[in-house]
Amino acid sequence: MKNEINRPPMAVILAAGVGSRLSPLTDNCAKSLLSVGGSVILERMIRNCLSCGLSQFVLVLGHRADEIKQFVDKTFRGIRVTYVINDRYRETNTGYSLMLASKAVGTAEFAKLDADVVFNVKILRQLADDRRADVLCIDQNIVLEDEEVKVITDDQMQVLEVGKSVDPKRALGEYIGIEKISAKTGPLLFAELAQMMQSPARYQDYYEDAYARLLAKGAVFHVLDITGTNWTEIDDADDFAAANAMFGTPVTTVSRGQQRAIDEAAAKPIRA
Repeated sequence: MKNEINRPPMAVILAAGVGSRLSPLTDNCAKSLLSVGGSVILERMIRNCLSCGLSQFVLVLGHRADEIKQFVDKTFRGIRVTYVINDRYRETNTGYSLMLASKAVGTAEFAKLDADVVFNVKILRQLADDRRADVLCIDQNIVLEDEEVKVITDDQMQVLEVGKSVDPKRALGEYIGIEKISAKTGPLLFAELAQMMQSPARYQDYYEDAYARLLAKGAVFHVLDITGTNWTEIDDADDFAAANAMFGTPVTTVSRGQQRAIDEAAAKPIRA
């Protein structure tokens, strides 16, 4: 029962960006509404969340917000979703977008997902079941360069540093844009973001910068190593092609009990 208590009920999805590096694919379509493996990216993400018991959603939108709202309302009739609009999406970044979710989230525990990440549902299932309070998903099987958000940990998998400027030689792996934030840390995170965004000079900061500031103040974050499980962030045409190669079939909503039965059946030896 302890796992059930710790499982976050809410998913915060950041989907405000333009996706200009995917042009011309995004010239007339929001990035999150592109199709990968027969399923729209955002549909795949929401279905994965529903499969893991996350039943409430906060979507932070900006570019082509009306189109995304119409798609979600039509595809997922009856789900509990709050739309938050970032009117400054062209001049701000993920830190500003996440800050705007503060009122909708309140003091609830939540999973935060970047809308341009396509992932195997097993990642989210492991994260939801993790007993630890504040957890970032990382992949060790990545060539770390300047673009990646890198994470340094101690021997107990506790985060020491996080960010793009982290020394790749000391980093354990790449943070993949999926994490779990506890009810205790959430208000501290939103307060940190609000303080950062008082200055327009920080509008382009990433939310990971707030995590780094919280770490410096003594906050504790851990990592969940998802190395070997399929996922990809979609930034450009090469990423989009890789995602379609990795995820070749449409997603379906599978309950936890159904997934357990599938896994048990797959584990049984085949009799001649």
